[in-house]
Amino acid sequence: MSGYKEGSLSLTGAVSMGTGVMIGAGIFALTGEVASFAGNLLMWAFVAAGFVAGLTSYTYIKMSNAYPSAGGIGMILKKCYGKSAVTAWGALLMYFSMIINESLVARTFGNYVIQIEGLGWGAEVVPWLGLGLVIISFLVNILSNKWIETFSFIMALIKGTGLLFLALGGLYASGVDLPSLSFEQSGTSPLNFLGAVALGVLAFKGFTTITNSGSEIKEPHKNVGRAIMIALGICLVVYILVTLAVGSSLSLEEILQAKNYSLAEAARPSYGSLGVSVMVGLAIVATVSGIIASMFAVSRMLAMLTDMELVPHRHFGMPGSIQKHTLVYTAVLAGLLTVIFDVSSIAALGAFFYIAMDLLIHYGVLRHANRNEVNFRPWILKLAITVDVVILGGLLYVKAKSDLTILAITGLTMVVIYFYERHFINESDDK
Repeated sequence: MSGYKEGSLSLTGAVSMGTGVMIGAGIFALTGEVASFAGNLLMWAFVAAGFVAGLTSYTYIKMSNAYPSAGGIGMILKKCYGKSAVTAWGALLMYFSMIINESLVARTFGNYVIQIEGLGWGAEVVPWLGLGLVIISFLVNILSNKWIETFSFIMALIKGTGLLFLALGGLYASGVDLPSLSFEQSGTSPLNFLGAVALGVLAFKGFTTITNSGSEIKEPHKNVGRAIMIALGICLVVYILVTLAVGSSLSLEEILQAKNYSLAEAARPSYGSLGVSVMVGLAIVATVSGIIASMFAVSRMLAMLTDMELVPHRHFGMPGSIQKHTLVYTAVLAGLLTVIFDVSSIAALGAFFYIAMDLLIHYGVLRHANRNEVNFRPWILKLAITVDVVILGGLLYVKAKSDLTILAITGLTMVVIYFYERHFINESDDK
């Protein structure tokens, strides 16, 4: 495929891209959301989500080691289900979950920007600030892989260092006090906690960005897996330190009051107003780099699905390659979601789509993968399926109590995507 350069991403670049997406969409966007369900078990919810991500990444690593591809998720599904409506449906669930993730990042960008002193902007400008970021990210992605790799590495280093300073400063000022695992005084319940873990998984799903760039990574048969595990490990350490510091610096009520910018508020007790300003700046860096890295991967995934004839493609008179066209589609959809939905709705929608796709991946590999080519342990995949079902049940429970509308939208959208893809695949087979 034109625009795909094998070996154009180093191991460091792949790790930077993965951590760039995860930290940007995770800790800044989801801290308040996860806390609203996990209560004082905020840190443990992120720890549990990290272990879920590590467990479920096993399937992706094994398949990517055997078949590295620039359209990683689509490739895995096609290996399992062939050219079918199920393959196309699962691939589009992943595609839309990544676009939803971009809109989550864009909204978070807006929520932190309006905290800048002197601007005087209110919440009504948040979606438009997010839309502006989507447009800028699209323009940046017109540039080369090498530029994006360097940019991702620098941004990941800046925000990772800044978050560590926030965490260490908060822990130094407040002391280290590990939250209890007891639900009695935690402000949550077991089912609510499972819902929080399901949302927390979104903070780690950026590892699929690495999978979707598989064939562009140097020595992909070994470096895709390495990059995924290194990125997940880095993010888990950062999330533990930051959420521990947030829980030590702010009460649960204060975290929920500053829900959409809780990390900035958590810097106030240790660093004062200057710390808040620095953290706002760091959030802006994190969200900008996160959405750029995500758009880089998701547009290439859609281009690969187009080449695999799993999704329709229309040029609409646009010049250039398919990859440029898919960048346009991605930016338009991310911009629309940013304007229409708030952070809570976006997070839930993304979690439902991602976990549904994840279940398809594990089941498909377990039932259909060639064991001579893919060396995996079935019990790990079965455990991953069980864990996904459990946290999905928790998320259904908490959203059924608080937001039936998003459940209806999720179900309807999934059904529409499936039947549209079945129609498209059937038409393709008849030609």
